[in-house]
Amino acid sequence: MSKIDNKFQGKDVSADDLKNKFPLLAKKNINHKTKFKVKQIEFGGKLIPIMAGPNTVESKNFIFKVANFIKKSGSHFLRSGAFKPLTFPYRSKQYFETREEGIKWLAEIRNKINLPVITEITDEKYIDLFYNSVDIIQIGSRNMQNFPLLKTCAQTKKPIMLKRHFGCSLRDWLGAAEHILLEGNNKVILCERGITTNHTHRSSSRFLLDLQVIPAIKEISHLPVAVDPSHATFWEPWVESMTLASIAAGADAIMLEVHPNPKKSAVDPLQAMNFEKYTKLLKKMEKVANSIGRTIKN
Repeated sequence: MSKIDNKFQGKDVSADDLKNKFPLLAKKNINHKTKFKVKQIEFGGKLIPIMAGPNTVESKNFIFKVANFIKKSGSHFLRSGAFKPLTFPYRSKQYFETREEGIKWLAEIRNKINLPVITEITDEKYIDLFYNSVDIIQIGSRNMQNFPLLKTCAQTKKPIMLKRHFGCSLRDWLGAAEHILLEGNNKVILCERGITTNHTHRSSSRFLLDLQVIPAIKEISHLPVAVDPSHATFWEPWVESMTLASIAAGADAIMLEVHPNPKKSAVDPLQAMNFEKYTKLLKKMEKVANSIGRTIKN
């Protein structure tokens, strides 16, 4: 392992941090790498699992239609939100949370279509519902440091995807992940989804995809790293290039927003990709993955 040089106290990760702040997620040696399977889909290995679907569970017929397409495309997980925290409290007329009912629809998809599901939890009180209904529990960026929620989710021993808060350093993010590992749950996927910065290169884009964080994490931690280019770019024309770049940079999983008619998406229509473009992108993703000795095909 390379020596960690903490030049900016409190921002970068130091050797002392690896020893005393998050020893559980720190690499023990250069080859130390966590691998685990979710429904026979391995994270941390040669395979790069793909999680795709709409931002929100808009209706039962809608989410089943998307799920059937995702399954047919060869993608590994359906991603969609029944609980959806938004930055601002005012919601568009076409948007509403399907909440518990939406989670039940995802559970049906999981059982009837045999398509694993990942979705976001926002409150500890729903933990039993999530435990029985989903395959991976997602903790969204805004709850990254909600420590009671992290602890409750970790104790289920379910796989957890921990999204990075857009205003947090790598050090803060790893510290949050350590809370999960401390509960005896090492099935953790770190997910980069864009950070706040002065320069996003487009007025509609709120974040910048931090590709450098992929090798930065892999240098010091054994946990798999996922990337969500859809939320990071907030602009569909940029999603393809950032997806391919993420794979080339070493991402262990990719999360993408896919919608049959993005213009009519209840939330974030600018970042969603339609079925046709997504199908074409998958072929390019496989080529890039193959070029570095990996694959998106299970």
